[in-house]
Amino acid sequence: MSIPFLREDSAEVGVVQQVAPGVRRILCGNPGPFTWRGTNTYLIGRGRVAVLDPGPADAAQRDAILRATAGETITHILVSHTHRDHSPGVAALAAATSARSYGFGPHLTPPDQGGEGGDHDFRPDVTLPDGAVVEGDEWRVTALHTPGHCANHLCFALENEGRRGTLFSADHVMSWSTTVVSPPDGDMAAYMASLAKLAARDHDLYLPGHGPPLPDPAPFVAALAAHRREREQKVLDALREARRATAMDLVPAAYGPSLDPRLVPAAARSLLAHLIKLAAEGEAVRDGESFEAR
Repeated sequence: MSIPFLREDSAEVGVVQQVAPGVRRILCGNPGPFTWRGTNTYLIGRGRVAVLDPGPADAAQRDAILRATAGETITHILVSHTHRDHSPGVAALAAATSARSYGFGPHLTPPDQGGEGGDHDFRPDVTLPDGAVVEGDEWRVTALHTPGHCANHLCFALENEGRRGTLFSADHVMSWSTTVVSPPDGDMAAYMASLAKLAARDHDLYLPGHGPPLPDPAPFVAALAAHRREREQKVLDALREARRATAMDLVPAAYGPSLDPRLVPAAARSLLAHLIKLAAEGEAVRDGESFEAR
């Protein structure tokens, strides 16, 4: 099943853009194969403002946030998850504004256990379990624990008067691409369960961590889930044919020859997540880095 990705984006780096009632977006200048055009920072409310995902430790992005909120007060800094393109910017922004930070918790996988890419310095001032509510003068969000891409990943549901609601989907659902799920911090079974959790909710707009706003997200989420199921079946079929293989061995069969070489390591990590899920479900057996089909 094809996914209707959105790969046209009018945002300019460092320029504030209204994307929903009471919500502004600032695109960070950190493009790359996993961030696309860069990380989205969101400003929620007016006057007394929450900042969601200040981004990497980037002085230009910090300054863009402060310019966009000149004459206003930043009261909350919300963090969707602790990857280095989302949370390291908290420290400088908090120092400049004295705002408190809010997140699920610290990065849950140590560097020596596969936690590369994590921001291991971040500790939220306020921890947010699933269902926690954070509110300001004119806004209210509910934290939704959505592990899969990152074990401490949160989406934030924003209440909008007269609308079904806006969801800040961060990196769990991105409008421009599928999400990398890299074990051990990434977990494919958890990712699929989190997708189902979002599919059961009623939102008319997703604002992702990378890429443009995603209207009418329900068909998109359904396509993401179908795509993952199809990919998993390809992995299982290829493993049965090979009898024994590593995740890297299966990348050509699962992704085809047109895969960007820069994405091959990440693709192998996602395939490893599928293989671990299949082993947990009794469809495969793991022996070190290799797997065999049952």
